[in-house]
Amino acid sequence: MKPVLKRLIITAIIIAIVSIITLPTNDSHDDYESYITQNIATNFANTYTDVDEFNVEKEKEEQRKKAIVYEGMTLSELSAQLNKSLNSTISNKGELIASYSLEVGVDPVLATAIILHETGCEWECSYLVKKCNNVGGVKGSPGCNGSYKRYSTLDEGIKQFIDNLYNNYYAYGLDSPEKMNKKYAQSTTWSSKVNSYISSIKEK
Repeated sequence: MKPVLKRLIITAIIIAIVSIITLPTNDSHDDYESYITQNIATNFANTYTDVDEFNVEKEKEEQRKKAIVYEGMTLSELSAQLNKSLNSTISNKGELIASYSLEVGVDPVLATAIILHETGCEWECSYLVKKCNNVGGVKGSPGCNGSYKRYSTLDEGIKQFIDNLYNNYYAYGLDSPEKMNKKYAQSTTWSSKVNSYISSIKEK
């Protein structure tokens, strides 16, 4: 039996039992029968509606995962591609990086490439990631390891990093390593190193 159908049947049985238990005192057999029938029918209909809405949302989620989201890849495929380069503390965070980047409007491969360059997480993540949950060298307060910002969770750090890319770079037309270089880092070779990571991610 399918889980959803099983849940529907079990819920209907529970509703029937509760309806009988909560039946108001009434000597009329007709009123008794009418009360039970009406309450069971109403609650069963509400339960069926809840299950139906659950199935609709589940179907939407399945369709979302099957949709092409980036260079011929579905979200699942893109996430798997990113995960091939993500190790150590940031292992298996490909889906979060992919989905949140696409939601915000940032290239997920570029975001991942910058994370790898800034943290070394292609092999072993830096102290900044492990102790501060900071994946992009973002500065601010509360402080951690000097002037860098501490985040309460790694997921928060990843999302804030992607937000930073959009708000401080993409919003100003700085949407490539070359355009970002001067503002993001003092090193003039920063963009070429990020581009190397981009190529590496796409080739795996």
